[in-house]
Amino acid sequence: MTYVDCFVAPVAKARRADYTAFSKAAGAIYRDHGALDLHEYWGEDVPAGMQTSFPLAVKANDDEVVTISLIVWPSRAARDAGNAKIMEDPRMRAMDLPFDGKRAIMGGFETLFGK
Repeated sequence: MTYVDCFVAPVAKARRADYTAFSKAAGAIYRDHGALDLHEYWGEDVPAGMQTSFPLAVKANDDEVVTISLIVWPSRAARDAGNAKIMEDPRMRAMDLPFDGKRAIMGGFETLFGK
């Protein structure tokens, strides 16, 4: 069964084009190191909650949008090996994040069911 990394990050509304370019470039690197598929999502209907919500989780400002990235791997082992290589890849090291990485949240998820 596949394994999925999920990243949630706040991105300035004005930096949508930068984020899109970054995501496409990073996606190519992830694929080069074993990722099967990548999905990027730009928040459109993501209300701020009173106690918990996506915007609260990443401390999004009024001028920011919550984004979600899903990276599909063949397995947890493939993900761990791929991420180790990605962190050493000079292409990735040369990239600047178009968001505040300190406010991003991430995690790896085992697939319960799906296509």
